[in-house]
Amino acid sequence: MSQDNPALDFSTVIASTVHDMKNSLAMLMQAHSHWLARLPDPQLHGPEQGVIEYEFAHLNGMLVQLLGLYKLGVNQLPLQPAYHDLDDFLEAQLASHQEVFASRGIIATYEVDPLSPLGFFDRELVASVLGNIINNAIRYARESLLISVSDEGGQLVLTINDDGAGYPAEMIESQADYVQGINYSSSSTGLGLYFAGRIAALHQRNGVGGSTRLSNGGPLGGGVFSLYLP
Repeated sequence: MSQDNPALDFSTVIASTVHDMKNSLAMLMQAHSHWLARLPDPQLHGPEQGVIEYEFAHLNGMLVQLLGLYKLGVNQLPLQPAYHDLDDFLEAQLASHQEVFASRGIIATYEVDPLSPLGFFDRELVASVLGNIINNAIRYARESLLISVSDEGGQLVLTINDDGAGYPAEMIESQADYVQGINYSSSSTGLGLYFAGRIAALHQRNGVGGSTRLSNGGPLGGGVFSLYLP
């Protein structure tokens, strides 16, 4: 190929392809929703439906992350923070997963510290992070999921708890590696944690950036993901 007609940057090609895939998935989800509306009630709540709903959400979340990471890489993901009512924000996050919760028999709730009713963050970016972590928690939760909000040292802490078996010890021990990039030593790429770490770090105040933390225990005894926003 001549210098006058250079090859496309591969990352740009991938980003364009991911964008097309996301549009196709959205159309598929819409068609599936219309198809469900014509089914008799007994066929609406089978186990296969739960798998379909979960994988739709999982695929959409991964595509959102890939586009977000591309935009981060080319400095096209501006932070647009604002004050948000946390009750309204968390209720919306859970509502978007309600069909999957119902199909999996999971009861999802949230708690907001009355002393911290507002949060200052980019709503769309933080929602993307929480969406991915909720999808992951759904995979391992037995029957309960809880999102809690608190204030810790002047930082807003959004925590997702589940009642599953918890994160593997080696994953907790090497969580800094996941946040820094893809972890090839495990069966997981760590893409979700890497994305969460990058989004958290975008939120800064007085020279302090946001962060993430994995642990086990919490009020439900399973995995605990915490997002710290200054």
